[in-house]
Amino acid sequence: MAKKNPYEQQIDVELPVELAEGAYSNLVMISHSPTEFVLDFITMLPGLPKPRVISRIVMSPEHVQNFLNALKENVEMYESSFGKIKGGNITLPFGKIGEA
Repeated sequence: MAKKNPYEQQIDVELPVELAEGAYSNLVMISHSPTEFVLDFITMLPGLPKPRVISRIVMSPEHVQNFLNALKENVEMYESSFGKIKGGNITLPFGKIGEA
């Protein structure tokens, strides 16, 4: 009998109704200390007085590495289904941060 990989187990996750719709972010600012990474997801849209942090996620370095690997894997799957994602240049949408 093959041994099950503990990382391949199904996790029963609850998605609260108030979070099910999601939130739009078109900018993320990342900072870190020796023990954690802080990801501030920001929405920046025309007509809004200033960009607004809509969610702050704090993660351990190990979890950030796992997240990075999962993100790379999912981008590869996306591109194999829908084609290469164009871009590569880092630009801010709608001008500079703090500009009205």
